[in-house]
Amino acid sequence: MKRTNYFILALIISLISCKKEAKEKIQMQEVKKISESAKKIRNYVKENIVIAHRGSTYWTPEETEPAYRWARNIGADYLELDIQLTKDNQLVAFHDDDLKRTTNIKEVFPDRVNATINDFTLVELRRLDTGSWFNKANPNQAKEKFENLKILTLQDVIMIAEGNRIQRKNGNPVEKTVDNNWNGKYQYEIDPNDNGNRPGIYVETKHPKSNIENFLKEELTNFGWNINSNPKEIETQKGKVNIANTNARLILQSFSPESIINLERELPNIPKCFLLWRPDMKGDIKEIYTKVIDFAVDNNAHIIGTSITGEPNNYAELTTIWMATLIHKSDLLIHPYSFDTNEQFNEYHKRINGVFTNRADLALAFYNRKSEKSSEEILVTLGY
Repeated sequence: MKRTNYFILALIISLISCKKEAKEKIQMQEVKKISESAKKIRNYVKENIVIAHRGSTYWTPEETEPAYRWARNIGADYLELDIQLTKDNQLVAFHDDDLKRTTNIKEVFPDRVNATINDFTLVELRRLDTGSWFNKANPNQAKEKFENLKILTLQDVIMIAEGNRIQRKNGNPVEKTVDNNWNGKYQYEIDPNDNGNRPGIYVETKHPKSNIENFLKEELTNFGWNINSNPKEIETQKGKVNIANTNARLILQSFSPESIINLERELPNIPKCFLLWRPDMKGDIKEIYTKVIDFAVDNNAHIIGTSITGEPNNYAELTTIWMATLIHKSDLLIHPYSFDTNEQFNEYHKRINGVFTNRADLALAFYNRKSEKSSEEILVTLGY
């Protein structure tokens, strides 16, 4: 045998040995397994679900009415939103703690630019334009109808998921008044361009503020989306997304361990996702990863939300093969964030159970559920 052949053989043996060693290391790590009752809740959630991250950050301004109407009509399984609590205890869909990045707060409230969203009432927040910034930042996706979009409430998103839209007159939302007073709420109407999909909602709470989990429980119960308390019957159509009328209509998520504990107290028996962020995971990653999984199991979480690498977000890697193996060893599901390219789908899909994505159109095509209409056609149909 030639010397080069010996070298190749040695390399192959070395690679096999490394793979075996890595596998043994994974097997050596012990993690807790979720209970049989937790498995029942976990099994509410379908495989290969498409979670429309903030509706879309690519095609529309994030967490706005066009974002969620588009995500519903494109066929996403879930509308994902971040929940914030206003000064007057209203739940709104908004990612950042402050309003500088995605609103015109500098023009409307110049003396309150650095205030947090919790410092404003709902009526005040509805004065802001949360769409025009997107047109400036994304000229290729810009649309005139994205100008002067309003910050949404949790109820607004739920109504969109159920096939409605905000009612408008002369292009402006119709206010819902009580005794001639407006508290920031709008009226709704059946969306004439709804195509029958009924997605669930995937709600993220931040670090606990003012008992937000309790307010969330109350609103979800009032709107019929708390499966523990007289959940409403939501009409669905054969061949369309029907998650809104199942026990998986709601999934809760948080990066905050404290909020995960609070959510389990307020909303038990509902699927929960513990989100991971690499900068928060100090120390030996294998040891920390085991502790994270054990925390999720101990507090009745059913899903781990990990980050993936690659453009455009360039997050730190938390979804390697050994990491995914360890999570599945505990019988938890994996829903990583955020998928934006076909390369990412191809690399990760065999080790995960669903995706957070800003490009629900690409995810659905990857899972052979491509929409009959293009993203642009759907937006035009919806009036944008």
